Amino acid sequence: MSVVGGVLVGIGVLLTLLAAVGILRFPDVLTRASASTKAAGLGVACVLAGSALLFATPEAGIKLSIAVLVQFATAPVGGHVIARAAYRAGTPLWERTGVDQLAETSAKHASPPPPPTTDD
Repeated sequence: MSVVGGVLVGIGVLLTLLAAVGILRFPDVLTRASASTKAAGLGVACVLAGSALLFATPEAGIKLSIAVLVQFATAPVGGHVIARAAYRAGTPLWERTGVDQLAETSAKHASPPPPPTTDD
């Protein structure tokens, strides 16, 4: 179990390092948010799962399992909120962004124009 736990911790550290590099190197907020939520989230989960195997106690397993669930529940929501706030603030997208689905959705749900007035 200690070998599997060590491998999981190593994989988690590597994924977290790759997420940090992605945050530094990616061109815009949306791709950076994606790197931070996906790679870092999985990296933290691997580190916690490896730690649970290394400690090998029921209490550690339960606590670290809860921490993994909380990580998977909160990281995507946080990344989404940050990316949405950056988009609404007018942060420019990467010039090679092909599709802006949020703009298409926002155009569909825009408020309708006011009704015409009649002069009697």
